[in-house]
Amino acid sequence: MKKALVLLADGAEEIEAVVVIDVLRRADIDVTVAGLTGDGIVTCSRKVKIKPDMDIASAAKNAPYDVIILPGGLQGATALSKAAVVGEMLKDQEKCQRIIGAICAAPIAIKAHKIGVGKQITSYPAFKDQFTEYKYSEATVVSDGNLITSRGPATAMQFALEIVRQLCGEEVATATAAPMLVTL
Repeated sequence: MKKALVLLADGAEEIEAVVVIDVLRRADIDVTVAGLTGDGIVTCSRKVKIKPDMDIASAAKNAPYDVIILPGGLQGATALSKAAVVGEMLKDQEKCQRIIGAICAAPIAIKAHKIGVGKQITSYPAFKDQFTEYKYSEATVVSDGNLITSRGPATAMQFALEIVRQLCGEEVATATAAPMLVTL
């Protein structure tokens, strides 16, 4: 079974977190949700509260993961950008050619930890000018090697299904999308 880790910090964009968690679980991917500051409730950007499965230190002990995912939300993405443990996990993920996903504001954490420099990337449009070390795209979802990025809440479903496609193949992505009435 494939393993995914979703990192949550206060101020995360709840749509992006929940859609990704839900879609990956529908595809029978083992998803762990880890809280950056512990396993207590994370208050997201629109005040939705999510209880992580564990804290990030415990999640790190369960590595490796086939994919590590960073939801957006500026406050959450900023916290992920500043966390040394996130940088260490992402650098190991990149070194081992495992998938890293970041959506909306979260690519700022990718940049802060110097992940995928020179690769094609996208983000929430307001951050476009920050990615001078990358090849910026305005596509909904951008995959470049082991790095998958996306633009924001409205693109979360496509982002999640691209992760499923890369982890499990086109057939599983299509079978996951169909009952949700999503056309790939």
